[in-house]
Amino acid sequence: MRVNKELKKRIEKIYKNTQVEFPEANRMVIKTKQKNLLPILEFLKSEGFRQLKAISCVDWIEEKEFELVYQVASLNSPLHIMVKVRIGREDAQMETIMKIFGNAQVYEREIHELFGVKFRGNPDLSPLFLENWQSIPPFRKDFDTREYVKDVFDKIPNVESENEKS
Repeated sequence: MRVNKELKKRIEKIYKNTQVEFPEANRMVIKTKQKNLLPILEFLKSEGFRQLKAISCVDWIEEKEFELVYQVASLNSPLHIMVKVRIGREDAQMETIMKIFGNAQVYEREIHELFGVKFRGNPDLSPLFLENWQSIPPFRKDFDTREYVKDVFDKIPNVESENEKS
């Protein structure tokens, strides 16, 4: 735990407007501004946290923000680190982290497709799952699932089974 607290002090000293918390044992949460994200991830990687486990997105619709959560870990440490950054929902954009973690590409594609966040510098934000999608991204909280189901599936005619015909 002493090493973790030293890491916390170093991060907060180097990166202004950054909060570091330990919500539970072996868990560190770093909340920072968009401009600090890449330098913090580079710093963590230089400290041995070379595994990008995931990138996720939370839609805080009432606050008009998305929260991007970057999860990194090290094979040599039990510490799991989450770096959280909030960005505006309107014209949501973030710099890609592919130069730091190459495997970020697929996570960024997924978040772009499902939430609409653009990752500047990512050369391939083509759809992974959705075909010919014309509506707002489906994981945004303002996406109306019921309206989508009504528009898409109510148009499909019912098919009777052989047993129902007799």
